[in-house]
Amino acid sequence: MFRKRTGSARVAVTAVLAFSLTACGVATGLNGDAERISGIPLASEVSAIEDPRSFQGELQLQLVDDPVEPVATDPAPELPAVVTDNQGTVVEVTDVSRILPLDIYGTLSRIVYELGLGENVIGRDLSSSFPEIADRPLVTQDGHQLSAEAILALDPSVILTDTSLGPWDVILQLRDAGVPVVVVDSHRSPGNVGELTGAVGAALGVPDLGRELGERTRARIDQAQESIATITPESQSRQLRTVFLYARGSAGVYYMFGQDSGADELITAAGGYDVSSEVGWKGAKPANDEGLIAAQPDVIFMMNKGLDSVGGVDGLLEKFPAMAQTPAGANRRVIAMNDDLVLSFGTRTPAVLNALAVALYAPDAL
Repeated sequence: MFRKRTGSARVAVTAVLAFSLTACGVATGLNGDAERISGIPLASEVSAIEDPRSFQGELQLQLVDDPVEPVATDPAPELPAVVTDNQGTVVEVTDVSRILPLDIYGTLSRIVYELGLGENVIGRDLSSSFPEIADRPLVTQDGHQLSAEAILALDPSVILTDTSLGPWDVILQLRDAGVPVVVVDSHRSPGNVGELTGAVGAALGVPDLGRELGERTRARIDQAQESIATITPESQSRQLRTVFLYARGSAGVYYMFGQDSGADELITAAGGYDVSSEVGWKGAKPANDEGLIAAQPDVIFMMNKGLDSVGGVDGLLEKFPAMAQTPAGANRRVIAMNDDLVLSFGTRTPAVLNALAVALYAPDAL
């Protein structure tokens, strides 16, 4: 599903994409429509508009949930698994019957399911919302705050996490309680998907499946980028200048994500020009009028709930009046996407890259 404003009249349009999913997560639309991935037309199946910078209006994309596709249906973990986690801690995992994967992106839970161990997952974080895990109890409070009581009540045999959730004292408390906690890399990008799946597979006693899943995901990312290349300009001067804006209007939180945030690599992999590489933004920086004017973006990329939280594009322009002095503001050129997918960088990465590329260069196809 997507909400779209386009053209000089800027008329709101809501459409539901009809599709039928295949086993590999790509769908062929009914009535002979172009192939789709997560409900969005495949980039190689559409045509780029003549002048992407002339497009007016916001696009709010709602990628559909592709079914989990495990690399194995009945994995046999080799235990105990002894691993050195991302913090240098040696962890011995002797039991994977009650797995609790937790991170701010929902990436780790999806990986566990794709490894074929979804039936062993006993709880979830707020970002893990795909249908197969939806009935598991939530163990995060007030958004992304870990609750030691809620976690220990589930009696996990192993916890997979990173440093994206807190407070960190909760992790220490869980370790003190004797629960094996494996901390993986919190950095997310299209480039480290293989390492992340490999780390999860090794911790759960299925290292071969972790490598297989990583290789499968990497191959699909490569395929997506080959498809994206058919509609994206090769010259940087013709690529759309794009910035990622994280917003939670109710809390007054506005950040521009730059280099090493993951958003920079996502934008580049989807064929956009990441402005942070030009202006030297590192990580997440508070958004302000001066920064937006200096960036002169053609496109603002956001999460759906973030855009909604500020009252849509009208609210964004009210919050940052100087945005009207940028091409993105003048054209109301905002692209928003599922909160739980934008920066997850796991098995859904090919779909996210495809959706962003189509929204940038072939918006009429939506």
